[in-house]
Amino acid sequence: MMKKIPQEFLKRFDAQLIKNSVPSKKHSFCRKWLRYYIDFCFKYGHGSKKLDSLPLFINKLREKKQSRQQQKQAYDSILIYYSMFDIFPDWPQNSWSDNRTKKEASGVREEKTNYNAGEDSVTGVWQSVYTRLSDEIKVRHYSPKTLKAYSMWVRKFQGFVEGKVLSRLSTDDVKRFLTYLAVEQKCSASAQNQAFNALLFFFRNILKKEFGKIDGVVRAKRKPYIPVVLSRQEINLIIGKLRYPYNLIVKLLYGCGLRLSECMTVRMNNLNFDAHTLTIHDGKGKKDRSLPLPKMIIPDLLAQVDVVKKMHLQDLDDSFSGVFMFDSMEKKSKYIAREFNWQWLFPARELTYVSETKEYRRAHLHNRHVQKAIKSVVNRAQLTKRATAHTFRHSFASHLLQENYDIRTIQQMLGHSDVRTTMIYTHTVPSQTKKELKSPLDF
Repeated sequence: MMKKIPQEFLKRFDAQLIKNSVPSKKHSFCRKWLRYYIDFCFKYGHGSKKLDSLPLFINKLREKKQSRQQQKQAYDSILIYYSMFDIFPDWPQNSWSDNRTKKEASGVREEKTNYNAGEDSVTGVWQSVYTRLSDEIKVRHYSPKTLKAYSMWVRKFQGFVEGKVLSRLSTDDVKRFLTYLAVEQKCSASAQNQAFNALLFFFRNILKKEFGKIDGVVRAKRKPYIPVVLSRQEINLIIGKLRYPYNLIVKLLYGCGLRLSECMTVRMNNLNFDAHTLTIHDGKGKKDRSLPLPKMIIPDLLAQVDVVKKMHLQDLDDSFSGVFMFDSMEKKSKYIAREFNWQWLFPARELTYVSETKEYRRAHLHNRHVQKAIKSVVNRAQLTKRATAHTFRHSFASHLLQENYDIRTIQQMLGHSDVRTTMIYTHTVPSQTKKELKSPLDF
């Protein structure tokens, strides 16, 4: 949710717009950019009254593919905001007045030149950091989500150190940032740990510096977490209320213990109906694993395969370019994306237009559609538990544990690297051990 600005402050801002001869038809745009700027500073930990925050904000707009005209409009709006506090940058300000003198017009031309110069002086050196960060993560075949998270934390760190020169960054800056997250931002332990890992990667692989020992950092307190587990009756209730194809998706989530991203990226060649197995390729951590297919949903899966066959034939008639592929698969075979065995099990309803190549591709069903469908049903069912798509994976593991399955077997089925991750499900199952102490001889 966007941070709200008090109405009294907006009235003062409107008065400042009038003072700066901003045409009334442009006031709404100025207020919009001010809201975006304040929200940006709040979200990323920048000072809204610091000049260094403006170039960072403009850089964010550029990443969001905002036009040059919109960037300029936002830039001029924030300069007026600065003038409310008698803050003036070293570079000239723009005049909104339509009745400018020749001298003012030349000042605008000078501002256009200095606009880039002032921005580059703050963010130019840092700009290459994000390109190198992206390259380093892609070389290691990390998840796109990892790139997104690490880039976010590095950007927040950049704002915290106010665009400090890269060569002067030290471990002390990291300590202050992590302490700031815990004390002032009151972030969770997992968020602080993610920030730590992002900056560790940033220092080692981008700055080519060793992190050193991190002492004296206030750490966010990690709370003991017990996963939410649904009963079999509650799961059946949710499945019964879900429409196609979401009911089949939930059956797979619970029946195979899949992550939502794994379920959405299942292709035809992942299914082996002869052996009753489902193979997950490139799961979390780029790990593969095989899982038994629940026998009761095989008829539903076969029906879904028929639906995909009909859709695929229609796509071929419409001369589509195939499904989205991963890495460099299409370089190995030109038509592999059009082959049936690479089609999604849960394809999106509409084709996606790729502007770069001017072609239509078929994506898989978006995660958010599934999440919204589950949330809607859970609310309508008035369950007392907070259930999400991941809750079915928790329920899968807990119900196996209740049936006395070995913890190592459950670990392999979930795809966990460490059994300690799987051990959390021991807290979701009531203990059935006998409390009375006895010698084995007395059994």
